Amino acid sequence: MEIGVHVEVLVEEPSTEAALSFLLPRILPTNTTWLVHPHRGKKDLLAKLPSRLRGYSRFLPPDWRLVVLIDEDRQDCRALKRRLNRAARDAGLRLALGSGGEPIQVLNRIAIEELEAWFFGDVEAVCTAYPGVPATLANRAPYRDPDAVAGGTWEALGRVLKQAGHHGSGLRKGEAARAIAEHMDPARNRSRSFGHFRDGLLRVTGAA
Repeated sequence: MEIGVHVEVLVEEPSTEAALSFLLPRILPTNTTWLVHPHRGKKDLLAKLPSRLRGYSRFLPPDWRLVVLIDEDRQDCRALKRRLNRAARDAGLRLALGSGGEPIQVLNRIAIEELEAWFFGDVEAVCTAYPGVPATLANRAPYRDPDAVAGGTWEALGRVLKQAGHHGSGLRKGEAARAIAEHMDPARNRSRSFGHFRDGLLRVTGAA
């Protein structure tokens, strides 16, 4: 088998790492290798990102790609994206194809507004992981647009699971991420931000 690219993914926390451990093998070409690096929250990731990217820039092999995934958390999405892009440019890394056709080195992606919106994008997976969650959830007004769930998506997911008899003492994010992501199908996800993440991965690995 021809060896593909290697993808390094920088994320906020272990719950995102848990979800991606199921999702990345279903998105990436089979000859792609990958590694996820969780941080201790969004502030930790943003604080360390410039130095981490500078470190990568000193040795980055031509077949490596860097992916930064961060939650919007009701911030200004465009301002957050500019901050991520600036960190990559300051490190001398490419965010777009070079003039000579050199590949993109860094892909910045934002989960709007949080990772849990991606779970609402695949209600079938939520229902499989947590029996009792109504299959009609995606048709209800608050959840028709996974990226526009009001009041915080992780809080909303906690309420939905509690009403179905799960996580009664509060949402355990890592546990829920593993349980739901195990059943997710990237091709059917209704979250636009998930679609941007999926399609970006395919593009930087040469699969799209």
